[in-house]
Order: sequence, then C-alpha cells, then structure tokens
Amino acid sequence: MLPARRRAVVTAIAWDRLAVPEARRLREFGFDEGVHVEILHRATLFRGPVACRIGRMTVALRRSVAAAITVTID
Repeated sequence: MLPARRRAVVTAIAWDRLAVPEARRLREFGFDEGVHVEILHRATLFRGPVACRIGRMTVALRRSVAAAITVTID
C-alpha cells in the first residue's frame, strides 16, 4: 500500500481484473505504465475510495480498481 503524499510510478495495471467501463475510465484519466501518481487521501469509512493525483488531475478510485494498479515508490 502506497503511503499518502508519496509519489510513485505505475509499473503494471491488471487490466483483466477490471470491468470494461472501469478500464476505459482509467485509460481516459491517463493511467498507464510509467505514469507518476500520488495518493492524496484514503477514505476510512466502509473502505471508501482512494483520492490520487495523476498529472494535475485529482481522481477518486474505488479500492478494487486501485488494487489492480501496481506502483513503485519514486
């Protein structure tokens, strides 16, 4: 699990673990191997979404979607 406020590089995305609309949404947001990301906040109630920054954009991802993304700390 990537600590908050720590930059990382996406090393892999398990596209086969994602539903087609979720995978398409990730691609539209710019998620792909080699992209820099940063976790901003994790909702603690009911395992809520994860807010992360990709480029200059902040997006919220479901935990199941975030779990399909593998990163390496920058």
